[in-house]
Amino acid sequence: VSIYFRSCELMIYSKLFLNHSQQGTYIGCFINNETEHALGGTILYDFRKMTSALCQDTCSESGFRYAGLEYGAECHCGNRVCAHRARGEDCNLDCRGEKGSRCGGVGRMSVYRVEDRLPGQRRCESNQTNHTSPYDLDYYWVYSTPVLDATCKERRFMPQKSSTLVALSSFPGAGNTWLRHLIELATGFYTGSYYFDGSLYNKGFKGEKDYWQSGRVICVKTHESGQREIEMFDSAILLMRNPYRSLMAEFNRKCAGHLGYASDVHWRSKEWSEFVDSYSSWWVSHALAWLRFAHRLLVVHFENLQEDLAPQLKTITAFLNTSIPEERLLCTKSNRDGHFKRSGSRSLTFDPFTPEMRARIDEYIRTVDSALRDRNLDGLPQEYMPR
Repeated sequence: VSIYFRSCELMIYSKLFLNHSQQGTYIGCFINNETEHALGGTILYDFRKMTSALCQDTCSESGFRYAGLEYGAECHCGNRVCAHRARGEDCNLDCRGEKGSRCGGVGRMSVYRVEDRLPGQRRCESNQTNHTSPYDLDYYWVYSTPVLDATCKERRFMPQKSSTLVALSSFPGAGNTWLRHLIELATGFYTGSYYFDGSLYNKGFKGEKDYWQSGRVICVKTHESGQREIEMFDSAILLMRNPYRSLMAEFNRKCAGHLGYASDVHWRSKEWSEFVDSYSSWWVSHALAWLRFAHRLLVVHFENLQEDLAPQLKTITAFLNTSIPEERLLCTKSNRDGHFKRSGSRSLTFDPFTPEMRARIDEYIRTVDSALRDRNLDGLPQEYMPR
């Protein structure tokens, strides 16, 4: 959250400065499962020291009205309760960090109201209407806090089932998960998937478990490239990334998970050579298939998202027949990385691509660039092109 300070008092109320622990009002035990999500905001996991106070403090500091605890270790935040009550005795699991304190149950959530302001908190009043830029002052201070802005964190399923299926298609390693994160923040609606990845579901992608043709999600992740699979969608966003970086990102994922890195041994192995042979040809065939068979198509480049996020998101949300308010856009920009980006940069001391690999991949790049231009679309970004 970026906070601009004017010449008025503002009390920062994190636990770093105030020795205060939120004591909210317990309002009951609620159902929380695949069909009924009690709170639709953010989720915090702490499998060793979760307590009711920690969860309530987190939700309060993030600007949410309600805090919910489930499975003894999960903290959910939201601004409204959207599920039916359960029996009080169903919330029977102790908090991992506080024995004797109830932290929900299996598919059951203990919910607290935490909307009261903390002691000492004061609002900085202003008649400023443009919240996307600093005030016209001689100077200003900007502080970034580790608490995510509640403006864009609350997400939900589509209120009415859509009859239009939109694919979010990409080659593996192109940044599909990251773009899903951005779309969910920008629109407030869950994205879905043609597959199911339990680790992504546990990180907050609640549309992951939904049937991909349910019509309850704003778009559906897919890596498929067959004509039949493509034509099942009414329209598609095709996310493309430099194949060299896509191949390395996907190999990292296969060897070390979503946020890990492959070891030097992996990069020098026969497995890497075979991976490049198979996946580089898939990169080109995937792009060509979607360009040929998609009914309605928007091409987005990963690199353009990185460099010019706001205009790209506006184009994407317009394609999805929705709009993005300025305050939500600002919130999305502030939380752009989420928890779906590898930390740091592990630079290899050698080039994992042999001259033969590069010759083949460079030819694939020229082929896709030509196919884009044949459809009167912009060609690939210059950085893709062989030098």
